[in-house]
Amino acid sequence: MASISARLDRLPITSLHRRAVAALAFAYFFELSDLNTFSFAAPAVIHQWHIPVSAVALTISASFAGMFVGAACGGWLADRSGRKRGFIIATLIYTLASLANAASWDLFTLALFRLITGIGLSAMTVIANTYVGEVFPARLRGKYLGIVMTVGLIGIPATAWVSRFVVPLAPWGWRLVFVWGAFGIFALIFAARMIESPRWFHLRGNAARAEEGTATLERAARAESGPLKEPDPHADEKPEPEVSYRELFAPAWRGRTVMLLFVWIFQTLGFYGFVSWVPTLLAQHGFTVVRSLTFSSVIALCNPLGALVAANLLERIDRKWLLTVVALLIAISGLAYGMTFEPVLIMLFGALVVVGIQVFAVGLYVYTPELYPTRMRGSGHGLTYGVGRLANVIGPFIVSALYAGYGYQTVFVYIAACWLASAAIVGLYGPLTTGRSLEALNRA
Repeated sequence: MASISARLDRLPITSLHRRAVAALAFAYFFELSDLNTFSFAAPAVIHQWHIPVSAVALTISASFAGMFVGAACGGWLADRSGRKRGFIIATLIYTLASLANAASWDLFTLALFRLITGIGLSAMTVIANTYVGEVFPARLRGKYLGIVMTVGLIGIPATAWVSRFVVPLAPWGWRLVFVWGAFGIFALIFAARMIESPRWFHLRGNAARAEEGTATLERAARAESGPLKEPDPHADEKPEPEVSYRELFAPAWRGRTVMLLFVWIFQTLGFYGFVSWVPTLLAQHGFTVVRSLTFSSVIALCNPLGALVAANLLERIDRKWLLTVVALLIAISGLAYGMTFEPVLIMLFGALVVVGIQVFAVGLYVYTPELYPTRMRGSGHGLTYGVGRLANVIGPFIVSALYAGYGYQTVFVYIAACWLASAAIVGLYGPLTTGRSLEALNRA
């Protein structure tokens, strides 16, 4: 009989795949909403609790620390307990923690609940990306993660508008923003009916459950699309015992792990260096706050467009070269953004940066889990993604020091340098992956 992996890779998209897309997209919509809820609630929190603006840094740092813990632990959980179960647990954590945010009574409890929320958010991201890589056919996994992310990124402007209406309702209106973030719990209605990854069952030595899941997908495919083509002849990975994080640095995987660690660090510094600081920098450089926020709001609308572009390019251009070229374009557009003060050009180059950032982010979400075998896929993705999130603890201090010491345009040179580093690392050391089976990519 053909291997489990070969049978999965030859399938068309079925209603079971689409059900998974619904669950993941719904969870991502509120994950990205929840990731941004504090930025929209913070002004009202500052006003109601009479706390200094500088105190908000505690909450932001706690959130990023939680993201590191969540990414590392979420990957570990997915490798040991299953992709579906891990996804459900992570979604429960971030949605229930978001409700707890709404009930916080001082800065310390809010920071604590944001830390827990960050754990759930990053764990969900890592597990969802791993699931798509394993369950969706090799030729389509990039496209469908792009579709999931396109829906998810609509959550950012949606949250902005929800905040616009609920925060002014009352002094406690900011609490409703966190309640909105907790709506992601309804993703579990779809998640409960998702197929567990047959690749994960196979690696755990549960051949019967792996065969059951694969056969279920095949039956759905035949019923919806007719006879299936013969699978390509490639073998499954051999069942393996549980592995530790040390194996990520074993000779067979050390190069990939180090490469991904640096890419995630530079990508995160470049991403948040631009997205988090642009409104403030524009205001500091002479534009009114209202005008700088107008620029930022228009530019932010390009986030879903970036994911949609990624969905259409990820199966046409190899991830390695798409990531390399897009990172170069982000660096060029970011420099141009920093050198101009014409409103039309600011919005044009800002839009190009945001579209590029989201194309790169979706591509890296697909690319990272592809570079590890099933037994360590969640752990590898979780560690590299989590270290990138942890790096952003120092990112704001770098930007503020550069701005204070050397001026506005230096910040954009730094952001461009981060993206040039990402392009160089992937271009020089990243393997080709598009359209290849996970098993062929990960033969030690």
